[in-house]
Amino acid sequence: MPARLVRMVVDALLPPLCLSCHAVVVEPGTLCPECWSRMTFLGSPQCACCGQPFELDAGPEAVCGDCARSQPPFGRARAVFRYDDESKVLILRFKHADRLEGVGAFALWMARAGADLLAEADLLVPVPLHRWRLLSRRYNQAALLALAIGRQARLEVEPEALIRVRRTPPQGHLGHDARQRNVAGAFRLNDGPKARLAGKRVVLVDDVLTSGATIGECARVLKRGGAASVDVLTLGRVVRSA
Repeated sequence: MPARLVRMVVDALLPPLCLSCHAVVVEPGTLCPECWSRMTFLGSPQCACCGQPFELDAGPEAVCGDCARSQPPFGRARAVFRYDDESKVLILRFKHADRLEGVGAFALWMARAGADLLAEADLLVPVPLHRWRLLSRRYNQAALLALAIGRQARLEVEPEALIRVRRTPPQGHLGHDARQRNVAGAFRLNDGPKARLAGKRVVLVDDVLTSGATIGECARVLKRGGAASVDVLTLGRVVRSA
């Protein structure tokens, strides 16, 4: 049976649904027009370093006040959309409800948002979960994203380059300094893939960039392990108030 006919039969029996509201859509793993319009997609103008969006275009090299005051441990960070009430639905279902049908679309969006990072990258590394959290969740959402992006961008992926050696408590209620202390020493390099990092330009992949504490600690570990540079690519990011 031709593939197109098989697709028509499957769609008739199980029509593709919007990743957010479950309305019927044309292609599986996509958003309906209404949900798409409610997402706040990010891009220029933005901080050349952390990707914080700007209201006005200050030039391609402009950085935000936070990055000007203190250079982050990573080089550049890019994200697809703002982490808010609309996008949170997609990410939480993906992380906690076994809703993996959006991985292909998420990876495509991330590859576009981080095209400048991926064009210069040698290796993708996902932020790891602690083994007990991985056991309860059964998958690492960052690793699934990294593997899907790697297939699209034809880049190598090292899913086990980093190990989370300490299970940290949730950080939502913590301030900036407390978050930094919370993740300090929580990660180390896996001895096996360590040699592959030497001199490599790494893109660190995660689902959400919040305060940057976790991403920053992972970047430090990778650079101490020999990575030439570390950039960051996430699906969502918390946008700081102006």
